[in-house]
Amino acid sequence: MKKALAIFVLFVAVVWLMNTSLFIAPPAGAAKLLAHRGMHQTYPKENVGRDTCTATIIRTPEHPYLENTIASMQAAFEAGADVVELDVHLTPDRQFAVFHDWTLDCRTEAKGVTEETPMATLKSLDIGYGYTADGGKTFPFRGKGVGQMPTLDEVLAALPDSKFLINFKSRRAEEGAELAARVEAQPQWREAVFGVYGGEEPTRETLKRLEGMRGYDRTSTKACLMQYFGYGWTGIVPDACKNTLVAVPGNYAPFLWGWPDRFAARMKAAGSEIILLGPFDGGDSTTGIDTMQDLEMVPPGFSGYIWTNRIEMIGPALAKRQVADAGTN
Repeated sequence: MKKALAIFVLFVAVVWLMNTSLFIAPPAGAAKLLAHRGMHQTYPKENVGRDTCTATIIRTPEHPYLENTIASMQAAFEAGADVVELDVHLTPDRQFAVFHDWTLDCRTEAKGVTEETPMATLKSLDIGYGYTADGGKTFPFRGKGVGQMPTLDEVLAALPDSKFLINFKSRRAEEGAELAARVEAQPQWREAVFGVYGGEEPTRETLKRLEGMRGYDRTSTKACLMQYFGYGWTGIVPDACKNTLVAVPGNYAPFLWGWPDRFAARMKAAGSEIILLGPFDGGDSTTGIDTMQDLEMVPPGFSGYIWTNRIEMIGPALAKRQVADAGTN
């Protein structure tokens, strides 16, 4: 019995030594910010489902920006974003429309499926039409979003030397093939596209066609994290976690073997970048590091990407914290 106990204690000690961050420095570099949808109108996350029209439940506006517009992306970069996330739909005239919703009914005055609508028609719509913070009594952005739905070409031309995470809203592999072809044909696109994610088929098609491009979908993320939970204590990084973007919910992060510094070092050695999300609650909405309390989830020395829906608040707060940390080192 004593021998078995001693062996067990020794095993636990070895596992702890292999996974503690006490004796390893975090990978070099500062934390970077990934602004979800640029700077945009926010809304309570409670009871938000896949089909919720979030434009009708926004909080009282604190700024004039609408998601996925060039102006909102510019504002996000100015607030400290290193990467901006945007959503795309391949239209019948082979344009990548930058717009979040699968349909037009929520945010615009039109009806129909976004990807089935020609770009000229999309350009004529008011993307601020449906926003209200008081149950429909007033519509503060109505009339202000006409012509504000950009194409991906326009975004990259307007914001050169910027980086974007592209979200495929569909399950169409042809979207991934089209994006890959454009990236291959235009070096500036390759520089601009930080990564891809979203629909499994287009995401995987892009990754198959573009060597070195990083990306993820729900299935690949689950495979990476579950396999790492299973045997990451050994120091072995699963293939599903290699050369990719590893999206980590903030409330799950402390349970990852070696979190934070040893885990980060393992992912870096495997050619991957970490994207730290907000708490995962099992719902469909994407939470980010959106409050001062959420920001406490970001460990000192973290050099990955921080996903946020509130770049206007988290950008300055992170910069202030980084200055303070530098002053104590």
